[in-house]
Amino acid sequence: MENSLRKNKSFITLMTAQAISGLGDWLSIVAIITLVGLKWEATPMQMSLIILSLALPMALLGPVTGTIADRMERKTLMVFSDVVRGVLILLLTLATNVWMVYGCLFLTGMFSSVFIPAKNGKLKELVANENIKGAMSLSSTIDSGTKVIGPLVSGILVSLIGTYNVFYLDSATFFLSAILIFLLPKAVKEVEVEVEVEKRDGPSFKEEVKVGFSFIKKSSFLLYGLFLLGVSLLILQLSDSQFIVLLRQLTDVSPNLLGYLVSSAGVGMLLTGIYLSRKTEYNAFVLMCIGVLGIGLGFGLMGVLTYFDLSLSMLWVPALGLMAGASAGFVFIPFQAATQEKTPVHMTGRVFGVVNSTTTTATIIGPLAGGALATLIGIIPSFIVTGSLLIVLFFISIAVKNKVEEEPDVTESQSGTQGAAPL
Repeated sequence: MENSLRKNKSFITLMTAQAISGLGDWLSIVAIITLVGLKWEATPMQMSLIILSLALPMALLGPVTGTIADRMERKTLMVFSDVVRGVLILLLTLATNVWMVYGCLFLTGMFSSVFIPAKNGKLKELVANENIKGAMSLSSTIDSGTKVIGPLVSGILVSLIGTYNVFYLDSATFFLSAILIFLLPKAVKEVEVEVEVEKRDGPSFKEEVKVGFSFIKKSSFLLYGLFLLGVSLLILQLSDSQFIVLLRQLTDVSPNLLGYLVSSAGVGMLLTGIYLSRKTEYNAFVLMCIGVLGIGLGFGLMGVLTYFDLSLSMLWVPALGLMAGASAGFVFIPFQAATQEKTPVHMTGRVFGVVNSTTTTATIIGPLAGGALATLIGIIPSFIVTGSLLIVLFFISIAVKNKVEEEPDVTESQSGTQGAAPL
């Protein structure tokens, strides 16, 4: 399997483009926060709107852009999305107020919501079904890796070359990604024929937007798995936004402790991605359940140990972060890989559009819910309660495991519709 992926030049090119583009995403975010937060001295509400303006279009437009990704040639969509995002990042150098930043970020998020389902669909065109788990694990590993490396590199670059030069560099990453994607082959003939038939004889665009939802509802695994994914991400985002408040409760807290926590969580997810890219024969639902349990234990223990003001926080806080990050990888990666396996190539855009919309919605609601819950019951109880809820969800999921896994095969893929991987 690994040799097949290594010899698949188109897949390697797509992953390289994803890595470059993903690194650029994190370069721009840190530079924007530096510009708006430090130089313009934005208010806390203005700072929160920065992330919201980027995430909101991805949440709202996911199912629609997923349908577009299935109806149009994915390579063209990805190139166009990268070029437009590169131009939008350049426009940030001309921004004179936060509203211009919001506008550029909203449009960037809109075109990112096109790129993501198109990339997932293109991946399935380029990789044979038997290699799809390894391919998705590698793709998720790249996502996790850029989230760890990106902020570290960005902080160094902002201090060395300045905020605006980072924008220029970030814009260049999108253009470079577009060039690499341009080198990819177009959709295989069988897929193009199938899509043309759908366009000519199939349902209207509005009805096709509903196809992603309908397909997921047919599969008990996809439906319950998406629920687990959404809840886990909601808890992660809820807790992420309040970590600094929790850590302030410790007597021996270090100014660098939050950075160590975030980095260790990213390393944990990265290690899970590497492990799953090598071990592709696994039960996706069982791993997701284990991941939910691990996140619950990690966050719950963090609340309990903070309550007792345990010393040596420089050791146990990163350790629990590593545990939570690795567990999150066991939730995200198997679900994405199994979804790729179960979804026919001509529907990947619509299905992943729904998935992306769900995860982005959790990203938006999480920080707001975290602030409200911490205000209502206190920061330490909020971590203990959310961690406990995930542990309860683990036992419920194990109890319904057989029912979730025993389902008819909802995929409609035929051997002719799957793009043969070049060897």
